[in-house]
Amino acid sequence: MRRSSPSLFRSPYVCLNGVHTPSRPPIVQIENATFYRHHPSSGPAGGQNAPANPPLFPGLTFSLPSFPSEPQHWCVLGPSGSGKVTFLEVLRGRHLCFPPGARSYPYLASDEIAAKNHRLRIPARAFQYVGFSGERGGLGGPGTRGAYLSARYESRREETDFSLLDYLKGHTELNPAEEEKGRDKIDGMLEKVIKDLRLEELIEMPVSNLSNGQTRRARIAKALLDQPEVLLLDEPFMGLDPPTLITLSPLLHRLAVANAPRLVLSLRPQDPMPEWITHLVYLDQECRVAHQGSKNDVLSRLNGKIGSAGVLAGENATKLPVKTPGMTRKRSEKVADGDAQREVLVKMEGVRVKYGDKTVLGNWTQGSEGKRSLMKHGLWWTVRRGDRWGIFGPNGSGKTTLLSLICSDHPQAYALPLELFGQSRLPKPGCRGISIFDIQARIGHSSPEIHAFFPRHLSVRQTLENAWAETFLGKAELNNNRDRDVDTCLRWFHAELNPRPEQTIIFPYGVEREGSLSLESGYEQVEGADLDWADELRFGELSFSAQRVALFLRAIIKKPDLVILDEAFSGMDSHVRDRCMRFLEHGQRSSGVKNLYTTNKTNPKTSHTFEKLGTLGTVETFNKLRFSGLSHDQALICVSHVKEEVPASVREWMCLPEANTGARPRSGRLRGPLQGNTKRWNIIWELN
Repeated sequence: MRRSSPSLFRSPYVCLNGVHTPSRPPIVQIENATFYRHHPSSGPAGGQNAPANPPLFPGLTFSLPSFPSEPQHWCVLGPSGSGKVTFLEVLRGRHLCFPPGARSYPYLASDEIAAKNHRLRIPARAFQYVGFSGERGGLGGPGTRGAYLSARYESRREETDFSLLDYLKGHTELNPAEEEKGRDKIDGMLEKVIKDLRLEELIEMPVSNLSNGQTRRARIAKALLDQPEVLLLDEPFMGLDPPTLITLSPLLHRLAVANAPRLVLSLRPQDPMPEWITHLVYLDQECRVAHQGSKNDVLSRLNGKIGSAGVLAGENATKLPVKTPGMTRKRSEKVADGDAQREVLVKMEGVRVKYGDKTVLGNWTQGSEGKRSLMKHGLWWTVRRGDRWGIFGPNGSGKTTLLSLICSDHPQAYALPLELFGQSRLPKPGCRGISIFDIQARIGHSSPEIHAFFPRHLSVRQTLENAWAETFLGKAELNNNRDRDVDTCLRWFHAELNPRPEQTIIFPYGVEREGSLSLESGYEQVEGADLDWADELRFGELSFSAQRVALFLRAIIKKPDLVILDEAFSGMDSHVRDRCMRFLEHGQRSSGVKNLYTTNKTNPKTSHTFEKLGTLGTVETFNKLRFSGLSHDQALICVSHVKEEVPASVREWMCLPEANTGARPRSGRLRGPLQGNTKRWNIIWELN
């Protein structure tokens, strides 16, 4: 199917007070257009089902000026699945436009662009898209991050292990074409971008070794070096540590003010919004533009739909003054009752991870200040049953490396002073070592790395069942109880996992939390309820938020001794994130059940009617309580850069220093949850 060619010409004159005056035309002009992924009149091949092809943004009118008289910095807002990425794709010329001439690019057809760079006449080159949706391959193509999860931790350099400098210069092909050889960037601009995005210490590092936050900064840098007219950034602040977040927003502001390039951001409603954003497009769940216009007008019309994550300051960023108490310098000396009797799950005594001469974790001494005899080299850390740990630190400080040692994805786990579940990786005289399969059976893990490498062809049910498999593509060891656990999770998170539910089982319940009753609609197991969608729907067909939910459930469904959540809630909508964290903390526990209903959505005429099925007693009476949240025998390790994504039960914390600074990690004990408490969060990050 041929894509409709966007019209490039519109009159370069505007009418002001009845007088036609020359003006620089807009970059993109969309007038009463509707878009489709496939031609609306096309049909499926014989014997095949027609692919979903709903109209996208029907009747859309939108204009992005090239040089506005007043600043226009646009942001696209909307929950997961609302079409934010699709909207950005429409701006750069993708998807079929009806009528074909309703989308045009007048400025790209101007003589000014022809004199500047004739390649920018093509919208796909003038508009650079940078997204962070967990795609496989990372930087520089599908081969640079390795074909398996532990490849990024290996010290041996392969031919495909291109450095960050190679990536920024475009040298990421084994046999580059002549055209690619001539694409070196201007040295002055390259140095400026590297400095602005704090990449100086990383330019010789293989791109496969970059952390998630470092990878994001590198991709933004690469897009800036291509010098596009418009840079489309899809959720650019997700996964960045607070210090980088504070510096990146003013940098983007300077670029937007200078129109070098112009910026269009996409954010979720709960994301922090830069204060320099002037205009908004708000999308609803049906790929429709609900509101657009100035930021103040749109926010007032939304009337509370935007979350309370706050705004990112621009050039004049201010930080809250915080007095750091002594407990942030070292862990409290108080030991909880019975601490010595609780089983040790993870024990590190002087762990230090090095690649040649470079130390990426443990390049410090730690111990009691003023007592030189007690100072110890490397990382000393213990995790016991029942612990709830939060691990924090700047991008590249070694958080993911630390977790890779625990999960034994890191090759150096065999040689370091590390014990897992009371055993070392290598056997000792009279004591066998612990195998990687024994470790995986006792750990539940969700992370961006797992998201990037997880097979897209597995069904939603197979994704959850994979918790009991030894590898991503291994056969899961199932039984009746495990099947029931999978069914329970699929029904409980039916609305979050099934994008087009025809029948929703609604189970009202109340969760007792800190003395107050919180009501929410949940989904409980009902005999005979249809779960065919979980067998038919593939993991790769889910939205980014739904994929994160599925991987979160995969991490906790087998009730492992140790749950590791490495940015597991990043990318979820706020209500989905909160629902997952309540399930993590409380499971299906409730104070009572009232009525059970089913909503029939197959018939539009009955889409809002409810059929009462019966009145029940308690969950225990219904005998469906299969999850009660984290138990006292389970430990939790959580990594996050956003306080709202840290479970409320986290009490112990450790903040790793920036790599190669020699500074010691700081640790402490929280007196309450981090959510909603800016002071505690600023203490951890030393934001004074």
